[in-house]
Amino acid sequence: MIRFVLIILLFILSLVNFFPVPSQSTWYVGIAVPEFCWVFMLFSLALLVWSWYSKRFRKVSLILGGITFVILTSPIVRAYNVGSHLNEDLEKSFGVKDADMKGFHQKKPYSFLQMFTGNGAKDIPFKTYHYAKTDGVDLTLNFTPSVIPGVRPCLIVVHGGSWKRGDNSEIAAANNYFANAGYQVATINYRLAPKFPSPAQQEDLHSAFKWIRQHAEELKIDTTNIVLMGRSAGASIVLTMAYTGKENGVKGVAAFYGAIDMPWSYKNPDNPLIMDSREVQRDFLGGTPEEVPDRYVSESPIFHVNSETTPTLLAHGCLDAHVWHIQSEMLKKELDKHHVKNYLLTIPWGTHGFEYNLNGPAGQLSMYSVERFFYSVTQMGR
Repeated sequence: MIRFVLIILLFILSLVNFFPVPSQSTWYVGIAVPEFCWVFMLFSLALLVWSWYSKRFRKVSLILGGITFVILTSPIVRAYNVGSHLNEDLEKSFGVKDADMKGFHQKKPYSFLQMFTGNGAKDIPFKTYHYAKTDGVDLTLNFTPSVIPGVRPCLIVVHGGSWKRGDNSEIAAANNYFANAGYQVATINYRLAPKFPSPAQQEDLHSAFKWIRQHAEELKIDTTNIVLMGRSAGASIVLTMAYTGKENGVKGVAAFYGAIDMPWSYKNPDNPLIMDSREVQRDFLGGTPEEVPDRYVSESPIFHVNSETTPTLLAHGCLDAHVWHIQSEMLKKELDKHHVKNYLLTIPWGTHGFEYNLNGPAGQLSMYSVERFFYSVTQMGR
């Protein structure tokens, strides 16, 4: 009986590969099951073997267990499918080819073996710096130096957390990855809502830029060659900065599952069991769209796209219940309209935070795409 119950539970968990998670409490399941799929596949195989040698509920257990195993393999199958045309897509969008990539990089869009062996990135110690003190808040950044000596491009990373929580330790493995790839990586903290609503976050990012330029010589940063990356709220922040911030040297921006149209987001809120997204927006922007319409426009990247807009890589999961995938589709359409170089990496099984495991199916596709995009805007033609 315990075996049959475990099979049923595993079957229910496997469904996050095809359906959005129903609540905040199940969100981590939506990340873990597809991105650590081999763990669940092994568990499923063990239950199948157990069922084969059991008499009670044997037939139904084998059928349900077999279906569960197939569902659990779906991220792998779909990762290979997305990866089969990813190189061609990125070459078409940004002109970068596999043959262009030098040094440390991921050689394939997706490799089953990498889920076990890792991506080969060496651990690089980071150092924490204080870049500003504003309104009594001590603002810090973590700096991870490039493994390649000399003056190098700089990657500035902004964390997520609904603008009201989180810090720059978010997915630290990605910062380490890009330091291995030759970037000086600065991951910043910023003032949080609701105590510090918009435009505090943009002001803090400007302060970080100022500090980085002041210390560029000692940190060996090429201030004419900067790229930005953000997740969730951080994605919205870096897109707004790239499109409106007028900071010199920004060559590209990579945004994971960010809100890009604030009025639309307010009219189309999240599942309330996931998040009260309207409250989150009111905290960040200081009121409703009727009360502070200018802030809703100013913090909406989609309203600032023009023919001079920074090249952009978007990444979003179809099963994202925090920020609807359609928002990235809307931004891509606007970028295409103005002939801005861009690409939208769509993860069919992805939820919010899908790249948490860099060696999972979505994590591998993400790193492959972002590293080639960054290479195309910072190093090609130099």
